Amino acid sequence: MKKQALISVSDKTGVVAFARGLHELGYHILSTGGTAKLLTQEGVPCQEVADYTGFPEMLDGRVKTLNPKIHAGILARRPDPAHMAALAEHNIDPIDIICVNLYPFEQTIAKPGCTFEEAIENIDIGGPTMIRAAAKNHESVAVVVDPADYAGILEEVKASGEVTAATRLRLAKKVFAHTARYDGMITNYLTKLDDNGEPAADFPAVLTRQWVKVQDMRYGENPHQSAAFYRESTVAPGLLAGYTQLQGKELSYNNIADSDAAWECVRSFSSPACVIIKHANPCGVGIGVDSAEAYQKAFLTDSKSAFGGIIAFNREVSEEAAQHISRQFAEVIIAPGFTDGARAVFEQKKNLRLLVVANGGAHNDYDFKRVGGGLLVQTPDIQLATENDLRVVTKRQPTTEQIADMMFAWNVARFVKSNTIVYAKGGMTLGVGAGQMSRVDSARIAAIKAEEAGLSLEGSVAASDAFFPFRDGLDVVVDAGATAVIQPGGSIRDEEVIAAADERGIVMVFTGERHFRH
Repeated sequence: MKKQALISVSDKTGVVAFARGLHELGYHILSTGGTAKLLTQEGVPCQEVADYTGFPEMLDGRVKTLNPKIHAGILARRPDPAHMAALAEHNIDPIDIICVNLYPFEQTIAKPGCTFEEAIENIDIGGPTMIRAAAKNHESVAVVVDPADYAGILEEVKASGEVTAATRLRLAKKVFAHTARYDGMITNYLTKLDDNGEPAADFPAVLTRQWVKVQDMRYGENPHQSAAFYRESTVAPGLLAGYTQLQGKELSYNNIADSDAAWECVRSFSSPACVIIKHANPCGVGIGVDSAEAYQKAFLTDSKSAFGGIIAFNREVSEEAAQHISRQFAEVIIAPGFTDGARAVFEQKKNLRLLVVANGGAHNDYDFKRVGGGLLVQTPDIQLATENDLRVVTKRQPTTEQIADMMFAWNVARFVKSNTIVYAKGGMTLGVGAGQMSRVDSARIAAIKAEEAGLSLEGSVAASDAFFPFRDGLDVVVDAGATAVIQPGGSIRDEEVIAAADERGIVMVFTGERHFRH
């Protein structure tokens, strides 16, 4: 019996070199459709599956590999004499390597204007059947779905005449993960449609997702909890999970959680910005002409809380910025890049983690929150009011400077745990009050933070992530020195609060949007 490999791929990356390598190692190549045409054009001998089985492709190619001669060659257990005798009786050779990747369903449904018919046509049937069969029989068959595995397989066959048992098992695991993801995408797509195949829901009736483990963590939020970090199979530019770690200790569970909070906040600014995060909350945010100025502003807000924090930049970190940062203890520094001078400064702190994350506008499609026995799913909070959305509700009108400060504070507020009050002025936070059960207490805490930092709140603006249900919270921020307030509006007591703002002679604007964060 001759050695055989069946190669039929949608993604043809590296397939010619792989097929040529197998041919040179003595494998008879079976193929179909576009793959067979490509191999022939490139001078790699191969046999069409239809010629091998003696049964023509039919139904527009829907039936080609679904044939006993193919599947018997895949599923026959080589150590089982009865199986091998059955192959010999029917003149079937074993198929030792299956190289198949599936119709591009994910890419198809992502195309603008993709029709239901197009989506259905890109559901692969023969491919999943073959690779599942091969994975089940990994005792005897190597199955390849990822071009990244081609080179390693050729090396093993050259070295020992076959793919090793350990590799066959590893490849089989990869297959079942691959088909699970593929079927999950189909399920997600179809269960968002009505019975006529038309879009009917924002969320699928059955939600299936897949993440790939990056690392086991030393522990979770607390030492008595175990944890691991997973990322999606494809991470779009701009998302934290695509990070590259340049130096430092292994990231912890809390490091990653806080780094995400820092990165999401800092990348929301168009100007050079710095965000310092402590326990998932910004304790200082600043914008400036460069990373050094932005950091200095952010650090001034709450230098005490910044100790042991996560620091994120949306611009390359300069040597000057690195020199300032090196005077404090930080856990993680995140940026799109670091100058050579900055790298040299940070190399003196061996445990300090440096992460490079590509700038980009991608966002998660869904946010998740686990509850007992269930999952809350929502779209991400990426809406942000613009200046044109602001509605001035007081007699006093805002100045240009106040509008800029209010927009800055409003953006920061949506990244702070509710209830939230943020004081700001001149492109920096002056005080941040986070996570209190009472908005009044958040306002007081933010003012205390400013006082401890030696920062005056006179002439500042205050942002509240949700409306003031009574005037007491407004009075606290005005007493602290704020002369302008930005808030969503929408309370049944809006008129009472507006009247209080007019009484105190301040500016107040409504955004029409709320930014709770739990």
